[in-house]
Amino acid sequence: LGSQIVDYAEALLGQLGGDFSTDGQVMFTCTGSESNDLALRIARAATGGAGVIVTRYAYHGVTTSIAEISPSLGVDNPLGGNTWTVPAPVSPASGGDVGTKFAADVEQALADMTAKGVRPAALLVDTIFSSDGVYADPAGFLAPAIALVRAAGGLFIADEVQAGFARTGNAMWGFARHGLSPDMVTMGKPMANGHPVGAVAARSALTAAFAGKVRYFNTFGGNPVSAAAAMAVLGVINSQGLAANSQSVGDHLAKGLAALRARYRLIKDVRHAGLFVGVELADSDGQPAPAQAAAIVNHMRQAGVLISATGPSGDTLKIRPPLVTTHDQANLIIAAVDEALSVHQ
Repeated sequence: LGSQIVDYAEALLGQLGGDFSTDGQVMFTCTGSESNDLALRIARAATGGAGVIVTRYAYHGVTTSIAEISPSLGVDNPLGGNTWTVPAPVSPASGGDVGTKFAADVEQALADMTAKGVRPAALLVDTIFSSDGVYADPAGFLAPAIALVRAAGGLFIADEVQAGFARTGNAMWGFARHGLSPDMVTMGKPMANGHPVGAVAARSALTAAFAGKVRYFNTFGGNPVSAAAAMAVLGVINSQGLAANSQSVGDHLAKGLAALRARYRLIKDVRHAGLFVGVELADSDGQPAPAQAAAIVNHMRQAGVLISATGPSGDTLKIRPPLVTTHDQANLIIAAVDEALSVHQ
């Protein structure tokens, strides 16, 4: 049974590619929250820094330290003193260079850290920016910001709990869409289709720096049952071509939803990568429409189609169907959104 854990770790590192396949290590956890908590500890131990940059409405988990870098948990959830927030990437539809704008915001956060005498530890982002409203394009826009963080002595942690495992299309990982090799990758429940397992993948120098300073163990992290479940999921994704399916069906779904804009002015923008779609809603004055979004989510629930709403105002429909979704099933989702919009426009 013990070999299952090692076999899965090797398979996962190979799937991550790049430096991870040759110089990577995996530490297993039970949840995505634990993964991000551990990655933050590793980053601080390896860099000697404390400052963390996240986006303004990010969600990374529920442990105390990670809640302190998860502003989406609400105004009564105080951020930590070493947390800096930056605006989420803008939509290409807004005009301007997405990467340049995001990098400028990160640079400003780094400058503020320096002015306050805080050394940077990491930039931690969910690579689909799901809680911020789903921002995926253009692919590659993250690179300039990450270069700035590394030049300042910080690390790039890719939170792939929601974006990873073929969710965002042909690229297995959200960071891979951007052509990046993170310093660490965090993962959670999708790696075993909901079974409680998570992981942190990191370069060996980082884990060595952490292990040389503190002890770490996780009673159930990486147990043989979790490893078997995760290996089975990885096998299905690869053997059934689910990354390609995510790309094909996701493109079809997004195209069908974008076509509804001609009939419903409530739709402001449609953003997606693979089977991760955000439909931003705005009223006739161009203001966020959270009430309509909530009504549409509930209307679709009653019709048997489950989606949610996201974004700072809760004005963006968050649509994430299973990776095995077919084109015909995508058409059912489009029809359900169409019907709900006709009632709640």
